Amino acid sequence: MQLDVGDLREFYATALGQAVRRLLTHRIRARWRGLNGATLIGLGYAPPYLGAFRGEARRIGALMPETQGAIVWPRDAPAMSALVEEDHLPLADGSVDRLLAVHCLETAERVRPLLREMWRVLAPEGRMILVVPNRRGVWARLDKTPFGQGRPYSRRQLEALLLEALFTPSDWGGALWVPPVDMRFLLRSATAWERVGAALSPAFCGVNIVEARKELMAPIGKPAKARALRDFVTIGGRAS
Repeated sequence: MQLDVGDLREFYATALGQAVRRLLTHRIRARWRGLNGATLIGLGYAPPYLGAFRGEARRIGALMPETQGAIVWPRDAPAMSALVEEDHLPLADGSVDRLLAVHCLETAERVRPLLREMWRVLAPEGRMILVVPNRRGVWARLDKTPFGQGRPYSRRQLEALLLEALFTPSDWGGALWVPPVDMRFLLRSATAWERVGAALSPAFCGVNIVEARKELMAPIGKPAKARALRDFVTIGGRAS
């Protein structure tokens, strides 16, 4: 199921959406400190999180899939957003230093071609962060938020997809242990929910957050042990 850009914008305008933005931005910023001189691209619906890097990254942009729709972002500056085909990104090879994908992988029509495009545009030393609904979490089970749409992934499934696409996961984490309920008394204690959830039930977070780096060579599998042949077999004549 595809997300609609209007529904995404409305969600992030709610108190619950603002709490989600704060919690996830904190997790993302903990991994990416100091992006001076870097090119940062958001893929999916990343504007709520890209704003934290404005004025820090050298270049910044938000690419939104045509099946979702796009908004003009930001509103107070020249547009940095564009509507794109998810498996044909309008970027040069190796042109992106940091790639942030939110509301992206779980609703992609063709996941593997999308990951290959992400690999293509990422610089050799580049890194990307994926924020993906956790199939074991409560958020993926309720469809009243964007994180309840599309296909959630377990950590093992994400790892398999990334390795197949020539990415190596370098850091794993989670977020959104707070229940997906727009109630202010719960949201005021969201930070406490995150601390307790991370300590007591890390596998049941609402979203998986994985940072991965681009691999330039495919991994070499373990070679099979050769079987020794004891006798030669002569075909059509004598063995020489």
